Amino acid sequence: MKSIDLPIVKKTSRLILRPLEATDYENWVQAYSSMRPPQNEWDETNWDESELTLKKFKELLKSEKDQRARDHFYSFGVFLKDDGTLIGLVTLMDISRAIFQNAYIGYRIFNNYWGYGFAQEATRGCIDIAFKKLKLHRVEAGIAPTNKKSIKVAKALKMRKEGLSKRRLLVHKKWQDMEIWALTCEDLRSSKK
Repeated sequence: MKSIDLPIVKKTSRLILRPLEATDYENWVQAYSSMRPPQNEWDETNWDESELTLKKFKELLKSEKDQRARDHFYSFGVFLKDDGTLIGLVTLMDISRAIFQNAYIGYRIFNNYWGYGFAQEATRGCIDIAFKKLKLHRVEAGIAPTNKKSIKVAKALKMRKEGLSKRRLLVHKKWQDMEIWALTCEDLRSSKK
């Protein structure tokens, strides 16, 4: 694999995607402590301020840096372009190289920013990073069949539903089925023609 130019930053029309940095601590605390109560079964609760320590944030930054160095996991903060507010995260994880060149994509937009199309915009930007910067061939998303909003995002991104993987992920202490949605770099090129 070619070396990857770091840091990776992607700008979209309204967002900036980039790894979290030490200077983002206050923004991170604000983002995780100001969410509304969970809006559905897939929404996480906001964190208690006692969990939002500088020590924990530094550990998170170190872990993410180590995983980027091993080319296994890339996490990007989703920031509003106009004021720099952290509104979510997108990740490329479980990266397989060699003959696969594949990653799983995940995203989370904090619930006080739902309804503005940020999930679709951030995920599209992350897919662009996967194909153009990381030179991956395929991106997959595992989505619970009941998570209609995430399915809507996958469809808007022209991802292809490939099937159902039974009891794939342990979520809320229960094995959950996941629909597998995927997109290859060829799919993306042909959809732009």
